[in-house]
Amino acid sequence: MSRKGAKLAATVFAAAAITTALPAGNAFAINQVSCNNNEFVKITYHMGSDRNIDQCFANGGTYNRFGQDAWVVRIWTGNNRVQWLGDNRWQPATAIGKQTSFTWPNHSGGVRMAAIRII
Repeated sequence: MSRKGAKLAATVFAAAAITTALPAGNAFAINQVSCNNNEFVKITYHMGSDRNIDQCFANGGTYNRFGQDAWVVRIWTGNNRVQWLGDNRWQPATAIGKQTSFTWPNHSGGVRMAAIRII
């Protein structure tokens, strides 16, 4: 191997070693939690029935396991900023602020929701 080739191989090896040695960035790890704390995001929704379901979430990230027929009635943001996914876009354009109860008074049955995102 030529001197130039050896130098290139050493550079590639060093770059690979540094890349594997550095820790990964913070992962978003939204998770469902008990609704026993007002600092958590609390979503009130229903799925084709009149019975409302409450689910609470902590940590940043996206939760998209509501099903196709989820209708959100209320969002309590707790100590978080929140958006929901409806009509194939994140809404509202500017996230709902901390310590806010967000409802849709003109749509008492709620609005369709595919996912929720804590920012």
